[in-house]
Amino acid sequence: MDNFHTNIYNWYHINKRDLPWRKDRDPYKIWLSEIILQQTRVEQGKNYFYRFAEAYPTVNDLASAHEDEVLKLWQGLGYYSRARNLHASAKIIALQYNGTFPNDYKNILALKGVGPYTAAAIASIAFDLPFPAVDGNIYRVLSRYYGIETPIDSSAGKKEFQQLAEELIRGQNPGMHNQALMEFGALQCVPKSPKCETCPLSDSCFALKNGLVNQLPVKEKKTKQRHRYFYYYIYDMGDSILLDKRSGSDIWQNLYQLPLMEYEKALSDSELLKADLPVKSSQLNIKYISGQKKHVLSHQIIHAKLIYLEVQGNFNNPSPLIRVNKKDISKFAVSRLVEQFLHEAGLGI
Repeated sequence: MDNFHTNIYNWYHINKRDLPWRKDRDPYKIWLSEIILQQTRVEQGKNYFYRFAEAYPTVNDLASAHEDEVLKLWQGLGYYSRARNLHASAKIIALQYNGTFPNDYKNILALKGVGPYTAAAIASIAFDLPFPAVDGNIYRVLSRYYGIETPIDSSAGKKEFQQLAEELIRGQNPGMHNQALMEFGALQCVPKSPKCETCPLSDSCFALKNGLVNQLPVKEKKTKQRHRYFYYYIYDMGDSILLDKRSGSDIWQNLYQLPLMEYEKALSDSELLKADLPVKSSQLNIKYISGQKKHVLSHQIIHAKLIYLEVQGNFNNPSPLIRVNKKDISKFAVSRLVEQFLHEAGLGI
């Protein structure tokens, strides 16, 4: 075993975090943790892992749950397609595999929401299969240590790093190997201000020797973000308000929201007063219009305002809007943005 393996493994055994999904090799728990940790920090993800593991101790329990329950438990984590895919895959495992998690890479990869990295992580950690899990942390470690300047988001780069990762995992303990490299990238060889002065690889790291630590890894593409302008409406009917359920393939699919109007540009308050309403009525008083909130997602930026309307007299809401008692609002899964507006309006959930 060369110094690269020896030093990282020794570092891992001393520095690895005590994480709940490392307590055993239950593939369901490992899968659950990997899905939660996509786009989520470990400290935040731990609380959600505990919630899901308690609510759904087995994959069959998750498969039997209603999607609304799963989305509500996921609320606040964002990237809700992860929760929908998690639920859909649990049903596949329950039906096609009799509730037993598949134990080969190909069938794990076929699950909804599981890509090559996640499949490799589960296959290696749960079943000792020699598949390298190449995530952002490992790209960074390998790029810096070996001095690879091929962009990690290019097809050539992905191929080069994959081949190197496959060479490095040969003859090793696959699960421990993948976790050691991921942990090393997460705690030691971090994106900004890596701990080079205490790094066990400092004597042989190409980037450190050549002053390229801050230049590696290389990315060639920049994510283009689309700007959208959302105007949410509270229809206050005393003891209840109106909610709508998002459908289609847009963001926050199947989550509940306040009635919404979307425009291609920002509207001033005076323009809003003249604009169309989600539900028109002559029995409305404008209580207030909020300031604008900026909600940043990976590929789009939402600029949003809340218009609070008080309803006077009888009011029949049109389908598909539903009338919800204020004390029951907390039962509905909503986006973080809608949650903030509801809290601002004194309807905390």
